Amino acid sequence: MLSRFRLLNLLPRLCTLRPGLAMSSLTGTFSTQQPLNYRGAARVLPADVCGPAEDVYEPATGRVISKVQSSGEKEVDLAVQSAKAAFQTWSQLSGMERSRVLLEAARIIREQREEIATLETINNGKSILEARVDIEISWQCLEYYAGLAGALAGEYIQLPGGSFGYTRREPFGVCVGIGAWNYPFQTACWKAAPALACGNAMVFKPSPFTPISVVRLAEIFTEAGVPPGLFNVVQGGAATGQLLCHHPDVAKISFTGSVPTGIKIMEMASKGIKPVTLELGGKSPLIIFSDCDFDNAVKGALMANFLTQGEVCCNGTRVFVERQILDAFTKEVVKRTQKIRIGDPLLEDTRMGALINRPHLDRVQAFIKQAKEQGAKVLCGGDLYVPDDPKLKNGFYMQPCVLGDCRDDMTCVKEEIFGPVMSILPFDTEDEVVERANNTKFGLAGGVFTRDIQKAHRVVAALKAGMCFINNYNISPVELPFGGFKASGFGRENGQAALECYSQLKTVCVEMGDVESVF
Repeated sequence: MLSRFRLLNLLPRLCTLRPGLAMSSLTGTFSTQQPLNYRGAARVLPADVCGPAEDVYEPATGRVISKVQSSGEKEVDLAVQSAKAAFQTWSQLSGMERSRVLLEAARIIREQREEIATLETINNGKSILEARVDIEISWQCLEYYAGLAGALAGEYIQLPGGSFGYTRREPFGVCVGIGAWNYPFQTACWKAAPALACGNAMVFKPSPFTPISVVRLAEIFTEAGVPPGLFNVVQGGAATGQLLCHHPDVAKISFTGSVPTGIKIMEMASKGIKPVTLELGGKSPLIIFSDCDFDNAVKGALMANFLTQGEVCCNGTRVFVERQILDAFTKEVVKRTQKIRIGDPLLEDTRMGALINRPHLDRVQAFIKQAKEQGAKVLCGGDLYVPDDPKLKNGFYMQPCVLGDCRDDMTCVKEEIFGPVMSILPFDTEDEVVERANNTKFGLAGGVFTRDIQKAHRVVAALKAGMCFINNYNISPVELPFGGFKASGFGRENGQAALECYSQLKTVCVEMGDVESVF
């Protein structure tokens, strides 16, 4: 999930930045055979591998555009040792010196945002309009932490008799970032920016589904002037992740992904008493009261469910609608959902691209089939979609789906689908909907639409979720901490809270007199 300013307001401005550069003719033409590991300021082939190479797809066409090799124990160690050496230099720089490097990296991303957004769209499948937003947020993230790097400080505490104490914020050393495939470049920036601002080094492992754009971030950090090895990239799947988590020189782990994988990472980190940040899944409630701004609430429901083809961890996929407006709200949501333009994600008028790969598409389809078997009604969408363009016929497309007649005990309401599937549920009272909204193992996000501001604050105070929205949804600017409660994880991305996740506190006590001894 993801930092996303209000898409409806931001996208028109973004479309004027560099018009015409993302051409549909690129779809179906990209491939790369460059090494996808990055170590010591250069792209490298892994020194060893574990397991066979995996195909990397262009979701829009279903084409194989590259192959990724899973880094083995030797390659992981080389990457960690390279980062450890760079840490010795980087950690000794002042905050202002680190700030200047981060600002330069932000400048390069800003200049190359169209190229990076295009890479992101090709490898991820989301629309170019959304990818542009992701890259805008990415350079803003680096700028934000560049601004904080020079202000990192501890406390001074006066003690009796002229003695005093103080605290220092110190970096951990080598941090590991493990990213997700729905926001590959942005997630890497969310983790790298605060880590580097605090003086750490990072070894980053992207998802094997989306290995391409993060290597470009590593090159940009090098161009900006970080010491060689400060930000390394190792490719691979679960086996490579295990090697990183168990490495004795890794001091901190930050993971974005599924709950089952997060549990495994916690277990591995516990063996080395390593701190972890976990940004995991969700099944978030979106509560629509009858006194809402109707049109705004409909827009919010679409934003809460269909960004990035529904592949967003904080999406509000349990849409609770007060019964007085249930029929009208459902009718309008269905009407607008049916108008969402699906197709080539590099076309400017596309609003929904392709899902990440065929197995995931099949998984989402299975959820819809099960929902129907359990009594839910498909009000629109849910079928596979084949665009008219022949080069897209093997892409991983489906029609966005709205489900009615849903109950709280249905699988589609309880489990994270991670696809363009909205479940609509009626409610009658505020107390009832709050209790139902909280009846989940997840606690990542929640939203409320109402004109009654007292009710809005009362409800979000009662929601057991880490990120709450009032009369909007999926707004997560880098200035605000992002993270969940319960099974959705702990620790925070973004905001000043992330600095606490990437630094450790040292206390120093200075006695001005003689030692008072009991011996």
